[in-house]
Amino acid sequence: MTEAVREARGDELDAVLGCYEWLFLPPGSRPSLWDPERAGRALAAAIAAEDSAILVAEREGRLAGLCTAYLELNSVRFGPRCWVEDLVVDPEHRSEEIGKVLLDAAKNWGRERGATHLELDSGEARKDAHRFYEREGPSWRSFQYSWEL
Repeated sequence: MTEAVREARGDELDAVLGCYEWLFLPPGSRPSLWDPERAGRALAAAIAAEDSAILVAEREGRLAGLCTAYLELNSVRFGPRCWVEDLVVDPEHRSEEIGKVLLDAAKNWGRERGATHLELDSGEARKDAHRFYEREGPSWRSFQYSWEL
């Protein structure tokens, strides 16, 4: 099977937003602050912006994965960062290298725009995702802490 990775289009906003449901399946959960209308506006803005990429993978004519990448910080220590906020694959297509293709596309997108590194975080319960990230050979690992405001 082959997949095509490309940037999402504004005319497929509903389909792309639907991919987020895959993130909410166990071991994930729907964030307490999830608001589909706000999320749709943020997604539309990210699709239109030059400092972000909403990458989608297609398989057999339908969306099979999503990766959101943002140029959002010029780190004093490390230089410009590409941040992957969301990386998810349709549960029916996991372990078929779609995640790898999307992560590689995000790395290339960031590199082409001058980023020196790519970072992402992953919930503690996502053990399968962690095994995938470890296989991808990260340069370093860290902990992340978050507070709702």
